[in-house]
Amino acid sequence: MPTTDRYPVTQKYLMTRGQAINFPSQFFQNGFKGFEVFGVVIDIPMPSNVITTMVCFINGASNLYFNNGNEYTGASMKYRNLVQETHNMVANAKILLPKCERVHSYDLPKGRTQNVFLLTKRGIYKTQYAPGVIPESEPEKRTFYVLYQRVLKELRNCQLKDDAERRKASK
Repeated sequence: MPTTDRYPVTQKYLMTRGQAINFPSQFFQNGFKGFEVFGVVIDIPMPSNVITTMVCFINGASNLYFNNGNEYTGASMKYRNLVQETHNMVANAKILLPKCERVHSYDLPKGRTQNVFLLTKRGIYKTQYAPGVIPESEPEKRTFYVLYQRVLKELRNCQLKDDAERRKASK
């Protein structure tokens, strides 16, 4: 029996992901120069046919979108630590540009491979993280991986705080 490496997705997820990847730099006040990164979109495959897409911008906005149509948005408006970690990651994403290629299509990842899209005024650039250890010969990828894991951790902390607030409010 053949195995599939594609993830089931909703139309809402595909539209939201597409809008994030094609987000215009003109939205931000500062005029970005050609290869300055103003946004990062990362597709993160997870167990049980779940794919999470993390969308981050230079202004500190950070949201999660899931292939089943669910999302976690708005935390950047409440949590300063998330804004700082997100801004730091996007501001330092330029170190990853030499490891990227310019792309015009945005396929979902296959298997457990993670897609990383860097958004610039001059186009969209992509690299991938294969499952497993990132080689020491790729320090840019190792550094960026640490930065985006910090954002993910902070998003998770925000989710836990929001859940605790909801539980407290419902009592």
